[in-house]
Parts: sequence; structure tokens; C-alpha cells
Amino acid sequence: MSQTIHDSDTGLKALPKNIFAGFVVSLIALPLALGLALASEAPPISGVIASVVGGVFVAILGGSNVTITGPGNGLVIVLLGAITTLGGGDLYQGYLFTLAAIVVSGLLLLLLGFLKMGLLADFFPASAIQGMLAAIGIGIFAKQFHMMIGNNNEKGDIFDLLVNIPEDSWAAIQSGDPVIYTVGAIGLGSLLIMIYYSKIRNKYFQLIPAPMWILILSVGLGYVLNMLKLPYPIKPKFLVNIPDNVLTNLAFPDFSMIWKKEFLFAVFAITLIASIESLLSIKAIDKLDPLNRRSNMNRDLKALGLATAISGMLGGLNVVTVIARSSVNVNNGAVNRSANFIHAIFLLAFVLVFQEQLRKIPLAALAAILVYTGYKLATPRIFKNIAKIGREQIIIFLATLLTTIFTNLITGISVGILVTFLIHVLLNKSFGLFLNHLVKPNILLYKETDGGNYYISVKYFCSFLNFYKLKNKINAVPESEELVVDFSLCSFVDHTVMEGLENYSDTFAKRGGHMELIGLDKHDADSVHPFAIRKILPLSALKPIERYFTKRQTDLEKTAADYKWSYIANKNDHTDFMQDFIFFHTREINHYYNRLSSEDERSQVFDLEFTEGAFIAREVVKTTVMHIVMDHHIPVFTLDKEGLLELLYKLAGFKEITIENHPDFNRRFFLRGEDQGAIRQMFTDELVLFLESNPYYHVESNGRSLMILKKERLLGVQEIKQMMYFGNQLSQLLQQTVNRQ
Repeated sequence: MSQTIHDSDTGLKALPKNIFAGFVVSLIALPLALGLALASEAPPISGVIASVVGGVFVAILGGSNVTITGPGNGLVIVLLGAITTLGGGDLYQGYLFTLAAIVVSGLLLLLLGFLKMGLLADFFPASAIQGMLAAIGIGIFAKQFHMMIGNNNEKGDIFDLLVNIPEDSWAAIQSGDPVIYTVGAIGLGSLLIMIYYSKIRNKYFQLIPAPMWILILSVGLGYVLNMLKLPYPIKPKFLVNIPDNVLTNLAFPDFSMIWKKEFLFAVFAITLIASIESLLSIKAIDKLDPLNRRSNMNRDLKALGLATAISGMLGGLNVVTVIARSSVNVNNGAVNRSANFIHAIFLLAFVLVFQEQLRKIPLAALAAILVYTGYKLATPRIFKNIAKIGREQIIIFLATLLTTIFTNLITGISVGILVTFLIHVLLNKSFGLFLNHLVKPNILLYKETDGGNYYISVKYFCSFLNFYKLKNKINAVPESEELVVDFSLCSFVDHTVMEGLENYSDTFAKRGGHMELIGLDKHDADSVHPFAIRKILPLSALKPIERYFTKRQTDLEKTAADYKWSYIANKNDHTDFMQDFIFFHTREINHYYNRLSSEDERSQVFDLEFTEGAFIAREVVKTTVMHIVMDHHIPVFTLDKEGLLELLYKLAGFKEITIENHPDFNRRFFLRGEDQGAIRQMFTDELVLFLESNPYYHVESNGRSLMILKKERLLGVQEIKQMMYFGNQLSQLLQQTVNRQ
């Protein structure tokens, strides 16, 4: 059935959905393509060329499914800097040099795809990327605000443009120029449409996206004035400039600066930002994919690289994967790459058929769209959200943002990476933690034979420096399976990893699987945010094991409430009640924590930490145990998987016991105890059938209580629920047997 659904959703039957989605996206892409090109000081048509070329080639060759490609917000500041710097004051010549840089950048992206560098974005701290994007948003806002109020000649860096906004706004008000007033009115009116569009609930109004409403109304103004025989109050310099014949007026790159330092710097900056923006967008859109597919990042890099090189040769901007247009694509029912292709065809048709109308678009209207876009990238809410994660994250964010504003994007992201690393070193008070373990294998993945779960153990540290190793292991696990990621042996987990794992957890949930993080309950955090840095706490008797609950602890608390049990997270070293069990005769119990207990305190589940071995072989082990106090005395016994702890119990004087008429049970289980007759009498057919029908557990009786454990590791919440069910059923069967006797 699932295969049939998949075929119908991605085949010819889905074509009407993709045509509609592609058309809607094209309505948004047209004004954005024109506006982003203008914001970069490039001819408006160059943005459309990038959208058309990207839509065609990435749709055919790409590895993503529902993404849309075209010029991106992130590259505006880079391209603007390249055009102004390489041109030395001549913007058109700078544009031709930048086209050459775009072509070379496309070839580099193509090479990165062949080198399987789709993991490139994983090496950048999340807060540094947020700071970079916010700086891009501020840059777009600063540049386009002046154009929105009719000042098309404002020059300078981002800081100067921001500072001059009040002065230029007041100058426009005092100008007395009807043209400036008209341009300003169109710009501010367009901005109001962008702001209040979502608040207008009319379904017919919502059929047309806000950017297209702006074009319709601003272009329509010219036709209305023409009908009324009134002069058009906007001069040509305030309108979009489209060549008379687009196909015969293409610009071609100038490679004469190819070996100069400024050119190479531009190529590097364009490649870096294009790859980061595309990879982050692809990852985000994969979470929205209605069919829960995962994109082939490396294949997409190749397609984006080829499309970028072709776009540059034809006079177009970079081709990147864009998240806003891709989200619209998914929301309008797109299910495969044909929507990207169709959006490109519609764009080409608009340019060829409606050239005269495009020339009537006021630059102020496009600028208003970009002012709103810039604001969304750097909204104050982003600052607030970053600060909630932790104080160190706002430092990283601001360091990246401010450095980018006052220098450039490459320096900004480099400073963000450096500040992140230094903060990690200071938090851990150890440079060696990162230096000594960076190249060591710190990830172990295997599938547990008894329960069938996939299990990943992480050692030393996990940060943006080595997150790719963990991602490679997680990517090897089918998302429809159960996965447990254990950080018990990991001293430090950074924000980038915590955020990335949350994305994986969502993906597993959407695809029918489940991913759970364990082993973070003894790590400290500076905030209640789930993405906060986690750092292991030093051992201290009776000290609360955490300042803030992890997701696992929150889920344990909910589980306790569901069962009408109590939950205490704090550490407790009163472990005498566990010492009588044979399992702990050769092991030293340190403490237990995360205790769930029944109302009568007779049943409890907790995380237990113990040590085994001595000297250099000494090892700390954390496991989850269930302890049940019995109503009546029962025989002392141990039950385990055949051969697992056989030597230990032989040394304790226990002899193996077989149960008559149950050869399969005798083959699979190892049962020992002192009073063989009483044990055989207690292991009835009903009890044996129950044990054979459930997963393996190590079960011990000390005569007064039961101890149950599954693995020498912490259990996930789902596994704990299964253990609680097993333990309760087992204790009831044992009590019934004893009562009958």
C-alpha cells in the first residue's frame, strides 16, 4: 500500500499539484529575483536568469525533492561587495568581473559535490550562522530602506547606511518633490502590504502572494493614471530597467582579473555563503517534505554548481536553494522536482510576455519587499531566542554579527568559529579535551541483538568540530527504526549538536521511528532551553545532578505521572538495599538517580552508577534498574541469558537448574539458585511462557526483592516503560505462584 501511495504522489498523477505549486512560487520568485539583483547592484534581469537556469538544471540533475532554486538573500551583501570592489567605481564592469567569479564559484561547488562535501555546513556553529544571517538581513535592510524612500544614490558600508536612515528620511520629507513623495508612498505602502498581508483572512485575497500584490498594484497605478489622462509621476530612474530584447542582450563574464587577490577573495566568499545557505535550506526543507524523503546533498551541490556556472556565463547571479520559496512550494502541494522546473518556465514566460509591464515596476516597491525580508532575517525575536539558549550563545552571535557588519562575511564567520571554540575551551577549562580527542574515533554504532534497537555511544566531546562523525552514524540508521544515542561517556555537548539532534529526532518521528537521547542527566546547563550546551558535572555526594531537566528527565516525570508514581531526579548514595544481589558482589555501587517509585514505595526504577574492575581497568558503568519488594519470601535465584554471567554465579556456588518439559527455555536461559526444588516449583508453565514471550532481562531474587536490568547502559524512556511492564507482570506471576503454594 505504501509503495502505491508513493508512486501516485511522485508520478504523473501529481503533475497538477506541481503545476499549481510552481505557478504560485513563480509569483513570489519574480519580484524577489528582480529585487535581489537590484540589491546587489546587478541588472534586474540577472536575478531572473538565475531563477530560470537554476529551476531547469537543478530540477533535472538535483538530489533534493521539493526545493526551489534561484538567487538567495545570503549572497546579496557578498555580490554587492564584489561588484563595487572589483569594478573600482564602475558598477557595470564590476558586474562583469563578478559574473566571472560566479562561474568559478559554480565550478568549485561542482567540485565540492564530487568530493562529497555535503557535510560542509556541519562545521559552522549554529549561533555563528545565525549571526551571519542576521548581519546579512541588517545589510539588506540598510541598503534597501534608502531605495524604498526614493534615495537610489546612497553609498557606504552597512554601518553608515544604518546611521544615515533618519537623516535621509527627514530629507525626503522636507524635499517637497512630488516624485520623491510618490516613490516614498509606493515604498511605504508596499511595506505595509508585506507586514499586514498575513492578517487579511480573505481566501480570495490570499490566493495571490504579497509580493505579487505589490507588483499588481504598483504597475496598475501607471495604467490607472494613463486612463485618467494624468502624467505618470515616477521618472525612469526609479523604475526597473529591462532590456528591449532579453535574449539578445545577455551580459557575459570578464575573466581578466581571475588571478588577482580581490577576485579570488570574491570567489571564496561567494562559494562559502552559497554552499552554507543551500545546505541549510535543503536540511530545513527535508523536514517539510510530505513524503519524508532525505535529499542527496552531494548530488544537489553538483547540480547547483553546474547551474551557477551556466547562469554566470549567461549574465545571471548565483543559483542557491532558497528556504522561503521552497516552503511556499511545499505548502501548495508540491511533491517532486518538477515544481521547480515549472516555476522556472513560468518565470521565463513572464519575462518574455510581460516585458513592458515589468518596466513599470517601481524600484521602491521591490525595495520594500527586501526591507521586510531583511527585517525577518534580523528581527529582535532572533536576538531574544539566541539569548534564551545561553549567555555564551549571544556572545558568539553578536561577535559574528558585529564583525560581519564592520568588516565582511568571511571575517565575520571566521571570528564566530574562533569565539565559539575559545568559549568551549573556557567552559571546560581544557584545551586538551578538544586537541587530544579531535581525531580519535568517538562514535560507536551497533544494533542490539535482543531488543533490536540501534545504539550509538558518544565519547569525549561532541561539538561543531566533530558533529559530522555522529551524523554519519545516524544517517546509517533507517529512520523507521528505534535509535538510542548515549552521551554517558561524553563530557561536553554543544548547542550546534543539540539543535541538530532535535532535527533528527523530528525526522525519525515523522518516518515512524524513534530517536532518544540518554546520558545527559548528569550534565549541567546554563538555561532551560533544550538546545543549551551540556557539560558534565563533577561528582559530589547528594548534590542535585542537574540544574535543569533534560528532555529524558521531563519524559520520565511525565511517565511517573501517567503511572501515578513519584519522580525524584536528585542523586542518592543510600544503596545498601542493592548490595545483597549477586550481580553487585564484585561491583561497587556509587549512587542512583532519576528515581521513579510507586505509591507504596515497593516498586521503583532508577538510573544506577557503579564501577567494576580496578586500577587502570577500572570502569564506570551507568545502567537502569528496576527494584521490586515482594509481599512474601521467594527463593533466591538468578535468571539470565545463557552464558552471560555463568562464571560469576559458578563462583558464588550457584548450580544451573533445568525446568522439565521446557527444553527451549533451558537452552535460552541460565537459571541458578540454592534451593533447586523450590525454584523448580516456582517456575510454572505460565511463568516460563511469560519469560519466553518477552525480551531478555537479567532477573535476580535475594529472597525479599527482585532486581531487573536489561543492559549495562542507561535505558530510554520507551525501554523503561517496557521494563516497568515486564517487572510488574513478573512480580504478579511470582506472587500468585507463592500464594498457591
